[in-house]
Amino acid sequence: MSAKILPISDPKSTRRYALKALRSHPRLLVSAIGMNAAAAATALVGPRLLGDLVQTVVSGTTVTHVTGIAIALLAFVVLEALLIRGATVQGGKLSQAVLAEVREEFIERVLAVPLSTAEAAGSGDLISRASRDIDSMGRAAQYALPAIVTAVLTVSLTVVGMLVASPGLSLVMLVAVPPVVLATRWYMRRSTAAYLAYSAAAADVTEQLSASTSGAATIEALGLQERRIEAGDASVKGTYDADIGTLRLRTVFQPSVEFGYRLPTIAALLLGSYFYVNGWASLGVVTAVVLYTQQIAQPLAQARDWLYTVQTSLVSLARLIGVAEVPPDREVRAHAGGEQAPDGERNLSVDKVTFAYDDGPDVLHDINLTVKQGERLAIVGSSGAGKSTLGRLMAGIHSPRSGSVKLGGTPLIELPLDQLRSRVALVSHEQYVLGGTLRENLELAARAGSASDETIWSALDAVVAKEWVKALPDGLDTVVGAGGTSLSPVQSQQLAIARLVVADPDVLVLDEATSVLDPTSARHLERSLNALVAGRTVIAIAHRLHTAFDAHRVAVVEDGRVVELGSHAELIETGGAYARLWSSWHGASPDGRELARKAHDADSSLH
Repeated sequence: MSAKILPISDPKSTRRYALKALRSHPRLLVSAIGMNAAAAATALVGPRLLGDLVQTVVSGTTVTHVTGIAIALLAFVVLEALLIRGATVQGGKLSQAVLAEVREEFIERVLAVPLSTAEAAGSGDLISRASRDIDSMGRAAQYALPAIVTAVLTVSLTVVGMLVASPGLSLVMLVAVPPVVLATRWYMRRSTAAYLAYSAAAADVTEQLSASTSGAATIEALGLQERRIEAGDASVKGTYDADIGTLRLRTVFQPSVEFGYRLPTIAALLLGSYFYVNGWASLGVVTAVVLYTQQIAQPLAQARDWLYTVQTSLVSLARLIGVAEVPPDREVRAHAGGEQAPDGERNLSVDKVTFAYDDGPDVLHDINLTVKQGERLAIVGSSGAGKSTLGRLMAGIHSPRSGSVKLGGTPLIELPLDQLRSRVALVSHEQYVLGGTLRENLELAARAGSASDETIWSALDAVVAKEWVKALPDGLDTVVGAGGTSLSPVQSQQLAIARLVVADPDVLVLDEATSVLDPTSARHLERSLNALVAGRTVIAIAHRLHTAFDAHRVAVVEDGRVVELGSHAELIETGGAYARLWSSWHGASPDGRELARKAHDADSSLH
C-alpha cells in the first residue's frame, strides 16, 4: 500500500514565499544585485572599445592609441572580474541566509505535523523532502539564482548599450523573441507537473529503500526478498520514466532557445553590413553591436542551463512549504490549563468512541472507559484486536470518528499540542536515539527545556540504566546516536522510558514499551517504574500479561470492543476471555483459582 504524499504548495504561493524570503535580507539582496549590475555595466565597455579600435584602425591610428585601448580593456576586464567576485560572495551569503531560514521553518513545520498524518505519509516522503529537496534548494540558491540574476541584468544592460550605439541595429534583438518566448512558455507549462512527478517517484524510491532496510530481518525471515526486489524495481522504473519525461521536455526546449539567441548575431551581421554599405552606421558601431549580441548569448546559455535547477528547486520549495498546509487534526479551544472535574481529579474518560482509519471501516466500536487519576489500566487482547489503536486515542494522537476522549473534562482534541504532550505521553517499542550527548537526549523531554543532573540520574536509576551509563567513556556527556556510541535496543528503550520519567506527564501511555527487553529485565524495569508513576494515570498496552497482573484494572479488547473490564483476580475468577489469555500465556488450562496462584508465585520469584 503506497503512502499518502504530504501537501504540495501551489506555484503562486511558492513564488510569493520565495520573494518574501529574499526581501527579508534587504542589505544582502541590494548588495548582490548592485554588484551584478555593476559587473554587467562594466562588461558593456569592452565591445564598445573594440568597436572603436576597429574604426580607428580603418581610419588610421598609432601604436600608442592601440596600446591605450588595450590597457583600458585590460583594466575593465580586471574590474569586471572583481565585481563578479564580490557579487558571487554577496549572492552566496544571501542564498545561505535564505536557505538556513527555509531549513529552520521546514523543521518547525515537520514538528507541527500531526503524528497520525506523518505516519500515514510514511518516512519516504519526509526523508526525500528533508534531503533531496533541501539539496536541490541549496544548489539553486548557491549557483542557479545568481546565474539567472546575472543573465537578466546583463541582457537588460546590453540592450541599453546597443540602443545607445545604434537604435536601428538594436532591432536585431527582436528576432530572438518569438522562438525564445514560445519555447519557454511551452516548457514552463509542462515542466512543473513533470518535475513534481519526478519528485514523487523519487520519494517512493526512498520509501521502498527505507522499508527494505528497516525491515531486513523480517523480510529475510519470511522469504520476501523477491517481493521487495520487485517493489524496488517498480519504484526505480517509475523514477526512470518520470526522469525521461523531463528529458523529453529539455530536448525540445534547449535547442529551440539555443537557436533563438543565436539569431541576433546572424541578423546583426546581415543588417550591419547593409547599414554600413548605406552609410547608416560606422564599422565600429556594427562591430560593437555584433559583439553585444555575442555577449548576450553567453549569459542566456548559462541561464538556460540553470533553468532546470531553478525549476526543480521551485518544485522542491513547493514540497518544503507544502508541509505547512497539512490540516490540523484538532480543534484547539481556549482552556485555562484544562477544565477541572468538580472533585479536582483529572480522570481520563473514553465516551462512546468509534474510530476508523481514513474512510475505512470502524476498527473500534462504542468504547466506554473511565480511568481515574492515579489508576493503572492494562489493555490486553490478541494481535489486531485494536488495543494499540485505543491506546493512541487515549494519548490524543488520533481523534475519534464519534464520541470523545477527555482529560479532566477537556477533550484531548481541543488541547493545544504542547499542552497535550506535557500532560499525556506515549512511549512505544519503536524509539529513536537522537545524535548528541546522552544528557541532551534526556534534557529535551524536560518541560523547562533543561533538567538537573540529579533529575537525569534519578530517571536513569528508575529504568535500571544507571550502571551502564556510568560505564560509558564520558558518562552523561557521551555522544550517542549517529556518529557516536551505539546503544543496544535494550539501552535505547531504557533511554526512551527515562525521557518519559524526566517529562513527568500526568498520563503515561505505554504501548508495549518493554517488549524489546528480556522478561526478567522487563519485569524489574516495570517494578521500578511502578514506584515512580504513583499518583499518575498509566495506560499499559500489555504485551506480557504480568503487566496486566500489576494493574489496578484490566480491559480486554476483542474485535475493537471492550469485552471485559475488571481487576486481574476478578477476571480470572470469571473464567472469560482474559482467563483464556492468561491460560494460553502459561501454556495450561487450570481453573481460575489455580491461575491466580500461579500468577502470585511467578510474581514472588522476581523479588
